[in-house]
Amino acid sequence: MTAALPLPPVPEPFRLPFHYGALHQVGVDWLVDAGPVRELLGKQHPGLTAAVFDEGRALVSLNYQLYFAQYDFGGGVTQEIEFNVVAFPTAEAGRLPRLTYAQYAQGWDQTKLLGIARLHVVCDNPFAIRAGRELYAEPKFPGWFEVGLPSLNGPAGDTWTVRCKDAAIGPDDTLERGSGPLLDLAARLDGLTPVAAGSAPVTGYGTDREGRLLAGPMNVYQPYRWYDLSAPEHAGRTRLTVHAPAGDLGRDVRGLVDAEAPAAGVWTFQSPPVAAHHRPYYLARAAD
Repeated sequence: MTAALPLPPVPEPFRLPFHYGALHQVGVDWLVDAGPVRELLGKQHPGLTAAVFDEGRALVSLNYQLYFAQYDFGGGVTQEIEFNVVAFPTAEAGRLPRLTYAQYAQGWDQTKLLGIARLHVVCDNPFAIRAGRELYAEPKFPGWFEVGLPSLNGPAGDTWTVRCKDAAIGPDDTLERGSGPLLDLAARLDGLTPVAAGSAPVTGYGTDREGRLLAGPMNVYQPYRWYDLSAPEHAGRTRLTVHAPAGDLGRDVRGLVDAEAPAAGVWTFQSPPVAAHHRPYYLARAAD
């Protein structure tokens, strides 16, 4: 009988689980040639195997998040984008169901072994960068974002645009914004009907400095919305532009994803509003 493994440590000042006060998220999926994915995954996560779906292709994604969290000292807003491979622990291969991409995207894998192996994570919050590295072995580094998101406080529409730019961590853990763009991501979902997808919990994989494989589940308490883009008429719904192909992120994105290739699907999540401040109205003046 295999001995039980100890839990990974939670260093100060972190606390787990980490609770999100609000989350807005868009992920774009591409089905790609499995060979280069296996090669890159083997270098970063030797304990994982890339999952294959339709016609033996691997699945990679770019996943943007905007989230709010409340702490004992107040609140904070964080943005990040992950470049991921959908993978599973090699030792658990016999437990996996055989799924198409559409089935996986709708949450049919109830083992939750099909998770996201993080290759690169860009984040605009130095504290969150440290937390990702120390708690989940995320390959996380600084950047910043210019975005356009669907919002009840904006014009009607369902288009997401994300521009990620370079940054550095300066004195006192402050983010120092650079001017160089890293990549742009856009998803134009207007007019499409999504499917409710019970994907959560999403298992995120990391490999620490000692080569130990970590699995960290993220629970989202409502369904995702998944948009099937497999039809040819949806080929122009997404756009990916890599501006820094010589950097690690740009090199790996371009090595796995053809910028002209259509996405297989898009998934989104937006926290519902919890309150609304309504339009004011006039009161009649008191009679003289």
